[in-house]
Amino acid sequence: MDGRDRVKDTRRPTEVRRVHRPLILCLLALLAAASIAACGREPEPKRASKPASSLPEEPGDFDLSSRPQPAGVAGAAPAPPAPSGEKEERGDVSPGAQSDEEVRRELKAANKELKRFSNYLDSASLVTGARARVLPDGTAVAPESAPEVVKRVILAGNQIAKFPYRWGGGHGAWRDSGYDCSGSVSFALAGAKLLRSPMASGGFMRWAEPGAGRWITTYANGGHMFMIVAGLRFDTSGRGRAGTRWQQVAKSYSGYSVRHPPRL
Repeated sequence: MDGRDRVKDTRRPTEVRRVHRPLILCLLALLAAASIAACGREPEPKRASKPASSLPEEPGDFDLSSRPQPAGVAGAAPAPPAPSGEKEERGDVSPGAQSDEEVRRELKAANKELKRFSNYLDSASLVTGARARVLPDGTAVAPESAPEVVKRVILAGNQIAKFPYRWGGGHGAWRDSGYDCSGSVSFALAGAKLLRSPMASGGFMRWAEPGAGRWITTYANGGHMFMIVAGLRFDTSGRGRAGTRWQQVAKSYSGYSVRHPPRL
């Protein structure tokens, strides 16, 4: 013996479990609350981990449809930050702020990436039918009677229909390893040239025109957003249950700002 006192825990294992159980339950409750609220936060645009020069040059490399776990699609050009509509009154620059040249370079790279995605969709195939429906593989069928721009939204949405949910995903790059609620909708609309840069759910509350559209309607509030395209719901909230963002099950639209693209 070295002379130091040793305190022996005389509690039985059942007593130890009783002590720790309230703490464990408390932690589980906090994690559940955080996961429910995650999609509604306004995510800060995340910078890509690789420069735009590392992007593939061929339009065919934008094919995401066969990669539901797309570990290899990161590194796309970051989308430009949304304009705030207000000018700084002071002339000094915040530490770490981008220069005008950096912003212009990122904007050019993002536009090039979006054009590359559009070129890929020109050659991609889309299943059409008498009505919109969800196929067993998780992709959506577009109605033959729908306008071409609506078919294009469905075609773009099919590319990421089964991608994982990731908070902030799709806001710093058009190609990402996962997409949150507003990032998913932004991706699908951008494929049809209805959006030039990703928006968070708060931006969609004021987007386009008020009210429901005939073909496309977005629903947004401070906590979540989704859209209805040709009667199908494109929504991350049901992905874990259905395995796809495309769903035919309706949900409550109460408490959402309802908007639609002009003439759609």
